[in-house]
Amino acid sequence: MRNFNHNGRLERAIRSKPVLILLGILILIFSWSTLRFWNKMRETAQNKELVESKVAELEKQKEKLTNDINSLKTSDGKEKVFRDSFGLAKDGEEVIVIVDDKNAQKASEEDSKGFFSFLKNWFK
Repeated sequence: MRNFNHNGRLERAIRSKPVLILLGILILIFSWSTLRFWNKMRETAQNKELVESKVAELEKQKEKLTNDINSLKTSDGKEKVFRDSFGLAKDGEEVIVIVDDKNAQKASEEDSKGFFSFLKNWFK
């Protein structure tokens, strides 16, 4: 019978308001810590995705540069670079240079100004 009364005191102590308030505060603290940890995990996952995409992009760029280097080791690759960069031609070939007409572009810009430019041009 003595143990039963002792257990009853322990139950009453656990169910008392100060102990319940303390347990509630502890639960709130643990919940808050869990939420902060979850947010950090989510942020880390996003950063991981960004880094993985950047690594994939850099690997593609590395592969392209490796291909460019390998093509420059051949005479055809060197010739292509010189032709594209400097506009060089072989003996017997001719190079055609196309020059844009700036006056035609100005005229088209003036025509597309709007209603008032239409009226102005109409009375000219």
